[in-house]
Amino acid sequence: MKVFVMQKLFLGFVIFTTPFAAQAAGFGLAEQSGSGLGNAFAGAAAIAEDASTIYSNPAGMTYIEGTQAVGILHLIKPSAEFNDTGSTKAFSAPATLVPAGGDGGDAGGLALVPNFYFMTPLTDNVKFGLGVNAPFGLKTEYDKDWIGRFQAVKSELKTVNINPSLAFKVNDQLSLGFGVSAMWAQAELTRSFNRVLASESSVKIKGDDWGFGFNLGAIYQATNDTRIGLSYRSKIEQHLDGDARFGAALAANNTDASADLTLPENLSLSVFSRLNDTWDLLADATWTRWSQFKELRVDFDNTLPDAVTPENWNNTMRYSIATNYHYSDTLKFRAGLAYDEGAAGNQFRTARIPDNDRKWLTLGVGWQATPTTKLDVGYAHIFISDTKIDDDQTSADKGRNGRLLGEYDASVDILSMQITHNF
Repeated sequence: MKVFVMQKLFLGFVIFTTPFAAQAAGFGLAEQSGSGLGNAFAGAAAIAEDASTIYSNPAGMTYIEGTQAVGILHLIKPSAEFNDTGSTKAFSAPATLVPAGGDGGDAGGLALVPNFYFMTPLTDNVKFGLGVNAPFGLKTEYDKDWIGRFQAVKSELKTVNINPSLAFKVNDQLSLGFGVSAMWAQAELTRSFNRVLASESSVKIKGDDWGFGFNLGAIYQATNDTRIGLSYRSKIEQHLDGDARFGAALAANNTDASADLTLPENLSLSVFSRLNDTWDLLADATWTRWSQFKELRVDFDNTLPDAVTPENWNNTMRYSIATNYHYSDTLKFRAGLAYDEGAAGNQFRTARIPDNDRKWLTLGVGWQATPTTKLDVGYAHIFISDTKIDDDQTSADKGRNGRLLGEYDASVDILSMQITHNF
């Protein structure tokens, strides 16, 4: 009951729907800062511009004066359309029991993702912060009658991360940070179910869990104008408990179900340098250990065999570079570029997460509206490489679900708005 109340409390505070294939590699969400979006999150572990540093590097809190609150809202509009180049429909006898179906429409849709951060000094050299955000998430949803409905219709992952942190100023050159994470995750998977010698049915699998991890960070002030940041976030293991519900024709198979999910660790190295009174230069490299995602396995509590989808993802790198132009004491313009490697290889790509490489182009502006209140707006367009898929499930051991053969045409637009207030 206590966990249920906590879940409702934080979901009531942070309501969001995560978009197509997330916006970083795999099902990661890079959108943790509105000011950072304009820089394509380059220099995120070193810039320490506002309290959103609690997520990217908690050590950055030592660079922020007083008590500060940050509220952010990201509007994300992905587009993802499948183009069939020779798919084979699921097998049934007689064949008329399983219509072929179309291309599935646009699997994307408008999403809202908020973040919240608060920090306050405990002593002159120790700061406390609290972040509430969504580091992971995805949603793909196709037309229910599309040709790939036996592989996937809806795939959704939601997370809420509660991240209290401390920062310590060791000396004028070195700051250290530490945080813990309590993360709630919920997954929902639906698809059609092929009933040979009978009309098709459906299945929905849903489960959730709380998991725990930590994050570490350090910032070294190399010169008066240049600092280097290093941050690490640990993996978080989830054991999602829930149930599987089948269509009316197969309702006798309804049962409890579970799945293990490891949310991967990552390591970031960032540089921030003030070139002069007008220009800043920022850069970042981030490694994520997606290779832990070997398979998607759902364990049913009844006699049904486990549902297993091989994934075999690869570790990824994300590289970004950006600049700031200080137009005046109250107005700053931002621009950034990033290259984000996809985690899923061609051999194991599925309709649930048709991941691929991304290129980011971003712009932003920050306005110090009053001595205590700052407004930031950022925009990003993400170019997603043409994504080929060949998911062959025509054999009996794979359910005679047909073969999905084609290519995705996808892109994403993001608009972020942030308000920062000092008390």
